[in-house]
Order: sequence, then C-alpha cells, then structure tokens
Amino acid sequence: MKHSLFALLTFLLLSLSSLTSNAQTIELLAGNTLNGAMNGTILGGATMALTNSDDFYNLQVGLGLGTLFGIGMGGYDIVHGKGNEILVSGLFNDGNNSSIIVLLDTFYGAAAGSIVITSIMLVANEPLIDGLQYGAAIGAWVGFGFGLFDTTFLADRSTNPLASVQTKSDHASGLIGITLNENSSFGFVNPRLTQTLELTRNSYGRSINTTLDLVNFRVNF
Repeated sequence: MKHSLFALLTFLLLSLSSLTSNAQTIELLAGNTLNGAMNGTILGGATMALTNSDDFYNLQVGLGLGTLFGIGMGGYDIVHGKGNEILVSGLFNDGNNSSIIVLLDTFYGAAAGSIVITSIMLVANEPLIDGLQYGAAIGAWVGFGFGLFDTTFLADRSTNPLASVQTKSDHASGLIGITLNENSSFGFVNPRLTQTLELTRNSYGRSINTTLDLVNFRVNF
C-alpha cells in the first residue's frame, strides 16, 4: 500500500512538472511572438515616416516579419531556458523574455530620436512636425538595432522560475539620469512593463500593462 501511494505521488508530481514546463514554453513563445509583432508594426510605421509614404503595406510587412522574429526569439528562449521561466536583464531593462528587451529599446530609441531631432529643429527654426516624424523613425530603427545587440550579447539570463525582476544598474532608470552622489540618483521618463498576477477560485492569469514613470528616485544603502 505504501509503495502504491508513493508511486502515485511520484506520478502526480512528474505530471504537474510536465504541465508547468509546457505552460512556460507556451508562455515564452506567445509572449515573444506578441512582442515581435508589436515591434515589427512599429518599425513598419517608422519606415512609412522615413519615406514619407502613406502606403500601409509597410505595416503589413512589418507585422509579418515581426511575428516571425518573435517566434524565433521564442525558440531562442525555450532552448536557453529549457522550458523554464527566464529572467532577461538587459542594459536598461529587465523582462521575462528576450524580445521585450528589443521592444523597450525600440521605444527608448524612438523617444530619444524625437527629442534630439526636435531640439535641432528648434535651433534651426524648422517645422517641429518634421523633427518628430523623422526623429522618431530614425530613433526606432537605431533602438531596434541596439536592442538586438543588447538582448543577444549584453543581457544576462537566469532560469529561476521564482526570480523577481531586479534592476541591473545601481542608478535610477530613465531616458535622462542625474546622479547626485554614489548612493542616490534621479531618473526621468522611464517606460516599463508591469505584470500583475490575477487569482480567482477557478483560474489564474497574468495581465501586462505599459506604464511611464516621469520621475523616479533611487537610494542605495
């Protein structure tokens, strides 16, 4: 009787482990695919802005290529994480898959490009709309290229399922940073993703939302 009970418990634990692993694999693939599709659409829009075109075929191509890119990133994460939940710590951002690093770096690039080119337009007394259009477009492509390098060569990965997202830098995050001293700093304009675990009696799920921190302050003890 004891041997039968032990065998049953072992079977249940192995089954639960298999289901958890499969769920993590699906989550990694789905998350990367969604991020890739969003990234591709953004770059398609950036191409439209650079060429001053109103042909929405660029968005279609961007969506298709971005989806394939996301699937590839999903496979990359699955292989490196062996089906487990992963934590990817890039140069500026942390996330639970590789493609989110690229997506956020693309956002950073678009925002930085808009600020830089618009500032140049102000000095040159040129139309600000053109600065926003071309600055965001160029910045998005530069940010995407850096994001690929970031997530491939710079990012650290861990496969601890219970790992919490931690900031890699000792300074406050943001597109603009001010360091007061070695222990305290300010960060301005910091886009990030927040993940909320939703539990009910019969199910559980996760919701991911995009937020923008205008100002954040960090103190190191």
